[in-house]
Amino acid sequence: MDIFAGAVILSANRLKIPTMLHESNAFPGKAVKMLAKKTDVIMVSFKEALERIPNAKKIVLTGTPTRNINLNLTLNDKVKEIEKYSLNPAKPTVLVFGGSQGAKKINDTIIDLAEKKLNKMYQVLLVAGPKQYEVVKEELKQKNLNIDKLDSIKVVPYIYEMAEIMNAVDILVCRSGATTITEITKLGKPAILVPLPNVSHNHQYYNAEVLSNVNAAKIIENDKLNSEDLNKMIEEMLEKGLLNEMGNNAKKIAISNIEDRIYKEVQLLLNRK
Repeated sequence: MDIFAGAVILSANRLKIPTMLHESNAFPGKAVKMLAKKTDVIMVSFKEALERIPNAKKIVLTGTPTRNINLNLTLNDKVKEIEKYSLNPAKPTVLVFGGSQGAKKINDTIIDLAEKKLNKMYQVLLVAGPKQYEVVKEELKQKNLNIDKLDSIKVVPYIYEMAEIMNAVDILVCRSGATTITEITKLGKPAILVPLPNVSHNHQYYNAEVLSNVNAAKIIENDKLNSEDLNKMIEEMLEKGLLNEMGNNAKKIAISNIEDRIYKEVQLLLNRK
């Protein structure tokens, strides 16, 4: 992707065609930094990225376009969503997911949580991932646990209506890609973030900091993730009544009218004489 971006920007420069780039992560990639002086406009998703591209000709905070995540569900709607997964709507629900394909480290942590029956204060909906689901099922079987009969834990391979269930649950446990962070701010949900390791510049950790720095999320690094610490973190969030505060903090940094902001910058660039 970096090679292609560079080729496009440099070719456009030679042809005197206006250029713009969009950086989704809080910690900009090498391509964006290298091309900053040669790009007319750089749009970023988070204010933290503004100071990390000091040599940009023009840099604008626009946010990252996402689907409509906040559905403003009624209490009755939320109850129906929780019941859809055979869970108790009267009990706090933690939605755990590791991306569309799942995340083994996260799945293994929930397996251990189930074996030790740690989740006494809450219930878990684990989206294991289509390929990982059978792995989770087999690992639970080896521990004499039936995937369909876990205590206050429901495991599914995939959820197509993620916006609906994200609106209905109380806490999110997930990775911290730029789109996910943006969705959390729009939704205003408290989160526990497990940044994906071994990615360029550890950018998911910097994305997670966008929320943790305003007390909207907590971070557990992937290699430090375990069922005991995760359970303790969830229980503290529930016992201290932090959910509303953290959710409101997330909403405070949400960027509105993202598509309009990007469109405005495109128009300004095209109309430049």
